[in-house]
Amino acid sequence: MHAVTRLGLGLAVLVTLAGGHGARADSRVVAIAPLSTLGAEDTSASTKKAIGQIEVAIGKLPGTTVVTSAQVAAAIKKANKPALKVCERVPACLAEIGRLVNANIVVAGEVGGLGEAKVIYLGATDVATEKDLRSTTLELTSTDADDSSATAASIRLLDPERYRGTVHFAIDVTGASVFINGDKRTLSATGDLELPVGPQAVMVTHPQYHTFVRFVDVGFGKPTAVQVGMQQYPIVQHEVAGKPVNLDKTVYVDPPRWRRWYVVAPVAVLVVIGSAIVAHELGSDGLQFDKCRVLGGTTCL
Repeated sequence: MHAVTRLGLGLAVLVTLAGGHGARADSRVVAIAPLSTLGAEDTSASTKKAIGQIEVAIGKLPGTTVVTSAQVAAAIKKANKPALKVCERVPACLAEIGRLVNANIVVAGEVGGLGEAKVIYLGATDVATEKDLRSTTLELTSTDADDSSATAASIRLLDPERYRGTVHFAIDVTGASVFINGDKRTLSATGDLELPVGPQAVMVTHPQYHTFVRFVDVGFGKPTAVQVGMQQYPIVQHEVAGKPVNLDKTVYVDPPRWRRWYVVAPVAVLVVIGSAIVAHELGSDGLQFDKCRVLGGTTCL
């Protein structure tokens, strides 16, 4: 009986050391520090609403346990350390809050903006190293119907590798290759591809079509559709429609009969021989004419 009691007390001590917020040994514990404005804690209704959205969004991240801002405030009050309410993103101050509630990471921020439009500059600090991990901004307005902005900011801050979007490619030809930022990628069976959020350079190639090039702005939380209309090369279209020609094969075509060698050669020989005879005859007659003189008639010597 006493052994059971001691076991129960031991479990209670473990829960207390974990901060009393149900943290698991294999989870990441993230504490939400009070948000501040101009060097003072911001307790406005709109900021409290934003903190609630941030807490819900971070709590949805895999393997993450959240220490709420209310729990952090209670721990600061119990420790009688009011200076921790306004750390102003100082890593050492935030790390002290983390150790106070047994958190691995502390998320804090500065609130800006006017009225219901809020711009929160969020940052994540590692408690063990007392160094900033990442930072991002969260824009909230009175017209925001859900916590999608808080979800996106939380993923950017704590799980940036998951800040991605789905792109659906509608390509009107088969056998095309898709390149993203110069790297060849394989689409899913439905033509989808998961890419980081932001502008991405898309290139679609095919041997018989002009290359399709475009910058696509990938969004978070909703699919981005890309219509790829490929334009075929005119010469390829003509060759496909006509009879294929093997350009590697040499075809010899006989010339006309009157241009063949066994017809042209004898004629050339006869022309040469005839020209020689004529030239000789003309030359002989010329010499004879030079030796002729007129003596009451024509006499040739």
